[in-house]
Amino acid sequence: MTLAAPALTRAIKDRFAHVDSCPFTGPRIFFENAGGALTLHSVVETSAKFAAIPDNQGRDNPASQTLTAVIKRAKADMALFFNAPDGQFFVGESGTELTFRLIRTAIMGTPPGGKVIGSSVEHPASRSAALHWAGVAGKDYVNVAHDDATGQVTAQAYAAAMTPEVQVATILHTSPVTGIANDVAAIVSAIRGVAPEAFIIVDGIQHASHGGIDIASYDIDGYVVSPYKVFSRHGYGVAWASDRLTALSIETLKEGPAGNWEMGTRDTGAYATFTDVVSYFDWLGGETSDATDPRARIEAAGQAIHVHEQSLTDAMLNGVDNLPGLADLPGVTIIGGRENPNREGLVCFALDHVAADEIVEQLNAQGIRTHIRRADHYSGNILNPLGLKAAVRVSLCHYNTHEEVRSLLAAMKDIAG
Repeated sequence: MTLAAPALTRAIKDRFAHVDSCPFTGPRIFFENAGGALTLHSVVETSAKFAAIPDNQGRDNPASQTLTAVIKRAKADMALFFNAPDGQFFVGESGTELTFRLIRTAIMGTPPGGKVIGSSVEHPASRSAALHWAGVAGKDYVNVAHDDATGQVTAQAYAAAMTPEVQVATILHTSPVTGIANDVAAIVSAIRGVAPEAFIIVDGIQHASHGGIDIASYDIDGYVVSPYKVFSRHGYGVAWASDRLTALSIETLKEGPAGNWEMGTRDTGAYATFTDVVSYFDWLGGETSDATDPRARIEAAGQAIHVHEQSLTDAMLNGVDNLPGLADLPGVTIIGGRENPNREGLVCFALDHVAADEIVEQLNAQGIRTHIRRADHYSGNILNPLGLKAAVRVSLCHYNTHEEVRSLLAAMKDIAG
């Protein structure tokens, strides 16, 4: 069954809070998923349940033991979802905070000298961390330029900049500005072909909601996501660290458990709500395939999500039902290009005769939620080389529909005309 099948579409939407309506403004179409995806009803219920429990982990009582079991199960669910049979998972303040911690640990834990490599396409979560800690450690930072036309950085570009002195590398899985995914496995291969012992950290924050994470196939040392962008809630991030990254000198309590990344008592509800996310992918894979193995169902869900979102972005770009696509509007710039097979559920565009903030305002007035990306510290690395002061980001997820795309295109026809 495809995600566009009416019965499955309704079943999917029924699992999310505020799927068709904003609690403050009423009915609306939600195309701002890259800023934070919709939240599962189960996550809302689980959050309330665990917020009310007064006990903490590590005590000698049944409530505490139950909390410990919930965390243990969640870590097993994370290993299943990310396909990470070794290493360890832990939660922190946010995806950005955890990205900083992993990169700081890798840079400060390697010998003096050496180099840190990353790309110009990266979100500041990884790029700022790498630049800051490379400076503190006195290591050279090597910038790999992304391709402005495609919005992507390639393995070949990394390979051309690599030297044996590279000790730490950062990779962006998918850009929150362009929506274009990078080939993590190929980039890792290019890095390890020259510097096999380098520590490699991946920012998977934008990629996670679109499915298809396979840490076991990447040969990396760290991977980070922000659960509020993958159907959970704000207030925590999830990180995976390889055993060899954990073996470095990590920040932990003196004389405490060896290799413990967690700082203080963590929120059991955070772990429990990620179990809700994994359970949702498992359910969705069961609806879209005959798979019985949980990992196979998660993979099937990711594939179904990819196919559906590609269909939506194709319609958004190329038009539907005699409505022109965004790529056919007069004076348009499509960031990443019209034909880009690596696009994941996002179209970012600008018009030369209507300002981006005006477009977002007019769409909001018609009940269509989008977002402006400005050439600031978040998006300037993408927009400045294109000569753009701002652009409109239309970001979707698998619960969005072709009918919603039609509404967007009808509104944009009037705005652009």
